[in-house]
Amino acid sequence: MAGGKLTPRQKMINLMYLVFIAMLALNMSKEVLTAFGLMNEKFEGVNKFSEEYNKSLLATLEQKAEDDPTRFKAPLDKANQVQKISKELYAYLRTLKEDVSKEFPREEKTGKLPYEAMDKGGYIDEHWFKGDKYSSKGDEIISNIEKYKKDLIAVFGNDVKYQPIISNIKTKFNLDNVKDKDGVSKKYLAYHFEGFPAVASIAKLTSMQNDVESTEQDIYNALIGNTIAQAASLKNFQAMVILDKNVYFEGETVKGKVVLGKYDANTVPTSFSGPGKIENGQAIISMTAGSVGEKNITGTFSFMEDGKPVPLKFEGKYVVVPRPNSANISADKMNVVYRGLPNPMTISFAGIPDNAVTASAPGLSSAGGKGKYNLNPGSGTEVTVSVTGKMQDGKSVTDKKVFRIKNIPAPAGAIGKQIGVLKGAKSRLQVSQVTAELQDFLYDLQFQVTRFTFKVPGQPAIIVSGDRVNGQCAAALARATRGDQITISEIKTKIVGGANVITKDASPVVYEIQ
Repeated sequence: MAGGKLTPRQKMINLMYLVFIAMLALNMSKEVLTAFGLMNEKFEGVNKFSEEYNKSLLATLEQKAEDDPTRFKAPLDKANQVQKISKELYAYLRTLKEDVSKEFPREEKTGKLPYEAMDKGGYIDEHWFKGDKYSSKGDEIISNIEKYKKDLIAVFGNDVKYQPIISNIKTKFNLDNVKDKDGVSKKYLAYHFEGFPAVASIAKLTSMQNDVESTEQDIYNALIGNTIAQAASLKNFQAMVILDKNVYFEGETVKGKVVLGKYDANTVPTSFSGPGKIENGQAIISMTAGSVGEKNITGTFSFMEDGKPVPLKFEGKYVVVPRPNSANISADKMNVVYRGLPNPMTISFAGIPDNAVTASAPGLSSAGGKGKYNLNPGSGTEVTVSVTGKMQDGKSVTDKKVFRIKNIPAPAGAIGKQIGVLKGAKSRLQVSQVTAELQDFLYDLQFQVTRFTFKVPGQPAIIVSGDRVNGQCAAALARATRGDQITISEIKTKIVGGANVITKDASPVVYEIQ
């Protein structure tokens, strides 16, 4: 049965069909057989009315085509094709009825069939079926109905305006297997005709003729331009919320619109361009999000309507934010930068692309990469880094963070890169280099010793320029004895690599003569 708002004529047909189904469950008494016959007469009367009505619709379309050929010539051509296809199946169903009824002589006076004698369906059971399969006649019947469906659908092709009609054709003339009350799957003809009284089968065939007439009527109405209830029903629409973008910041204005949209599996575009594929009348989007920032989704649907392609463009927005691949963990007391060093920093705003983020602070400079900076602080004990991000709506957000400024710690004096109290021969000390080592520091710094004080017990201290023992030191060292501790102190240094910073003196190193 067709859905939607039904006409009184269709309601009557549906009611008769329900009565027809109900009677199948009853014993085939003479009264029931007569009722089937009377039902068949009612169907034939409705079909005669429908035939005349369809002729009037076709005449209306012919007149419109004559008055306005530009708009109605193509619809009239389609209508003529539909009329030819419909007549062929209607006439074929009439021959099937004649075959079923030819063994029952009609009454001479009224010309009616002897309904009460038509309690057997021997002709159909014998000629339409062969075992649990169709006979050649059964295959012929199925083939003719399928041809009718195929030819009708081909008249309209992919034109979306007529998809509701095409869907109705597929439903009305669905020849798939049917499950009976016991759940057994039966072939279409077996379920509807095998084992039924001849008068019931004739009534069913007349009902199928009515489906042909009503389908023809729906098509003519659509071609003329009349409203089809199924296409206009709000049940086929869905309210959709369409926002300007899919990610918003706290306090940002949410903008969008609510529209009525409609999609179904029968409305298939002739072409589609965009980031996805068509499934059940919808474009299913599948793509990689890409870099951080606002992105656009664009494309075009194309449909055929009145023989012409109709493009429908679409556009949407979404915002890509950084993937949360790490937690934001910080030690509140460890926000430290070192004076005289290019302290590396990564600065960003969640949800805002790097090219829309700016940062400023005394001594801050770009390091070349995305969000990468170097901070080389000057005087003072603190430095504030201020950050501004510009959102897609033009508004700006700001943040700042304070860092403590510390000097580079003093290194430890060393002989041959060894710190603390060392022991060895005089000869070893004479050829060793005085160095300065900074252990367990965040930066890998190298120091060059520029001056130190050399002190042998009982002798004057010697100031040495450079990082090795000179002649004066060697002469004083020659007078040292076993157990004497040579002290190297007031070690002046500079950082290798040109860092412009004054370093603290390195701690002393002691060398005991062995």
